[in-house]
Amino acid sequence: MSTIFTKIINKEIPSYLIKEDDHFFAFLDIFPLVEGHVLVVPKIEVDKFFDLPESYLNRLLSFAQPIAKAIESSFDCKRCGISVIGLEVPHAHLHLLPINSADDLNFTRPKLSLSKEVLEAIQQKIVSNLK
Repeated sequence: MSTIFTKIINKEIPSYLIKEDDHFFAFLDIFPLVEGHVLVVPKIEVDKFFDLPESYLNRLLSFAQPIAKAIESSFDCKRCGISVIGLEVPHAHLHLLPINSADDLNFTRPKLSLSKEVLEAIQQKIVSNLK
């Protein structure tokens, strides 16, 4: 059975796409910790991040780098934080978030509930800053 991320990649479930190539798919987390929270997901279904083939691990950060820079340009933050948790969805993924402190990466905090309009505006902002 496909994970929810595979269904998003296959466009069976709508998403707020940030960037896509042959191997990866990046989209907004619809229940983010902070505005600008992006998920970067390989298009192959592998549960644990470090079980990804080495070729994917090598390319993942190169794919994520322009997204991280776009997040930093889009939000008032000190940097783009990165986190690999992988407990909620059994599909390897990377979190990119605008952060100002280490607490901004505290995944036990309550998630935001944003409107479709706010999510679309965040998507447009990040995509417009992609280089």
